[in-house]
Amino acid sequence: MDPEVSLLLQCPLGGLSEEQVRAELSPAYDRRPLPGGDDPITATWNARRQAQPWLFDAPKFRLHSASLGSPDPGGPCLKLLMGLTSYRDFLGTNWAGSAGRLRCQGKADWGDAQAYLADPLGVGAMLGTSDGCFVFLRRSLKVAEAPGLIDVPGGHPEPQALFPGESPRHEDLPEDLVVRELFSSILQEIRDEVNLPLSALSRPLLLGIARNETSAGRASAEFSVSCSLSSEQVRTLYRTGGLEAHESTDIIFMESRVRAERQDAWVPGWCWEAEQGGAGGVTSSQGCRWHLGRERVCPQSHRQEVAALRGHPRPVLCLQGLH
Repeated sequence: MDPEVSLLLQCPLGGLSEEQVRAELSPAYDRRPLPGGDDPITATWNARRQAQPWLFDAPKFRLHSASLGSPDPGGPCLKLLMGLTSYRDFLGTNWAGSAGRLRCQGKADWGDAQAYLADPLGVGAMLGTSDGCFVFLRRSLKVAEAPGLIDVPGGHPEPQALFPGESPRHEDLPEDLVVRELFSSILQEIRDEVNLPLSALSRPLLLGIARNETSAGRASAEFSVSCSLSSEQVRTLYRTGGLEAHESTDIIFMESRVRAERQDAWVPGWCWEAEQGGAGGVTSSQGCRWHLGRERVCPQSHRQEVAALRGHPRPVLCLQGLH
């Protein structure tokens, strides 16, 4: 597996629906205050704001941990333990020069390398078009995280979507609505970043949760979303500009057809070499791990684009068998 990515959790084959996910929100799952106080966070934020005055702070959900529980009558159940954090704290911990030291100290003090880190939960989607392409965006140079790199559509679920105000409290956020916001936020990000109508998008399926080690292990929930529009229709809508058109500068389409070893039909999918292997062959994707030698996955015409995509910042999971 790519050293910049660690897999926190992989959902069962086919992904999980909103009804199969539970959330527990508590102050116990918030970031621990920094030893000696949070003044370094304030200093980092002020410096970033001076260099990038368009940045703004907002509350975020913090992922403490995730675990698959005993199957419900409707299938497996994923439980998310979540707290609250902020974008300011994210830049002041996960993206600070001291992030590595904070992880070591968190491990020593609390048995948890992420204890002192903001770790706002992100969302991302492998968005598939009706003609068998996946959608990537080149991020603007003006965004705070991974400027200029190639990424999938994504962002964050927003506590303020459930309770408007600068500082929502844990008790203000019903846990069932937290899960709903997690799943609906990825559709809203696709709408705002790619300029697609919600009516053209399928219900998201959660494929897994991965940590981006370039941002000190910040977690991202990765989804599969299908679109009823073709790649050319998507390109046309993207070029007319959505609410968050300023966050990217280009759209890239990659064909992906992988033959599943247990099926006769061609199915969408990416190539990722899972550490555990398995008789099922390729079943999921990691954004930084590509099989350049496989014509079925990477036609010659896309070799250069695929090489460039190795730099995209978000770890992505995508399972075969999703239609």
